[in-house]
Amino acid sequence: MDKKPRYLVPDDYMADPAVHVFNGKIYIYPSHDRESGIEENDNGDHFDMKDYHVFSLDDVMNGEVCDHGVVLSVDDIPWAGRQLWDCDVAEKNGRYYMYFPLKDRNDVFHIGVAIADRPEGPFTAQPDPMRGSYSIDPAVFKDGESHYMYFGGLWGGQLQRYRDNKALENPYLQPDDEPALTARVVRLSDDMLQMAEEPRPVVILDPETGQPLKAKDNEKRFFEASWMHKRGDRYYFSYSTGDTHRICYAVGDNPYGPFVYQGCILSPVVGWTTHHAIVEYKGEWYLFYHDSVPSGGKTWLRSLKVRRLSYDDEGRIMEMDGMD
Repeated sequence: MDKKPRYLVPDDYMADPAVHVFNGKIYIYPSHDRESGIEENDNGDHFDMKDYHVFSLDDVMNGEVCDHGVVLSVDDIPWAGRQLWDCDVAEKNGRYYMYFPLKDRNDVFHIGVAIADRPEGPFTAQPDPMRGSYSIDPAVFKDGESHYMYFGGLWGGQLQRYRDNKALENPYLQPDDEPALTARVVRLSDDMLQMAEEPRPVVILDPETGQPLKAKDNEKRFFEASWMHKRGDRYYFSYSTGDTHRICYAVGDNPYGPFVYQGCILSPVVGWTTHHAIVEYKGEWYLFYHDSVPSGGKTWLRSLKVRRLSYDDEGRIMEMDGMD
């Protein structure tokens, strides 16, 4: 079995893949990097993405990747300010709902919704963002008849500006010995356009102490890039540790958690950021992610990759080397 990673879109810079199987094909929904001339900084201003493409394929490691072109751009969104960061797409009753983070004209991130009749788009944005939405990195997971959205990211993702879903006058990052700031999860409304409840924290427990991971556990704790998948009766919440550059995961027995930390899926890649999706297709599991090798290590010009993912007999994900 060929386990060598594959670059998917060698002629353009795409990152932050969300991946789903629709109509028997793999569909990839990435953010779109570009050389904007903005100086790199901790607020992420150099990630000046302006549009989304959709890609599809029916053979993950060898098949032709079809680019369906631009399916949504900043200019198409009535409330837009700047920065279309990573998105995700969910299907219900034959319609496709794209959830995207975007800064409004006050430079505050909210999450918007755009709708299409096909998984490849094009998508039409709703006139306003989701009520009560904030931060970045929406990832939508279907369980039974319900859809759940996981979201949030620190630093440029603005999660530290909120507590109990209310904006803070002054941003707050927890001291080392306090429980780490973590992602949020919320069930979506039946029409897929709003939140059906108040978002709640995604609690990740230390397997040794049974207590939430602390802010100082920076090689384990959440930073950004939520993803959820289910294998058997176990729910796998995976995420990026951000400034320690790892993709890690925790498991639970329901979509809300709590989740117990398990380990690292992917060690650091070339480039500062790491962001992923995990999907099963034709009996195989795959990890989609990005690195910055083709751009010579430029963190704001990233390229999509995919590789096979394996589990051991106890359902633990086998760790992989991000430098491969």
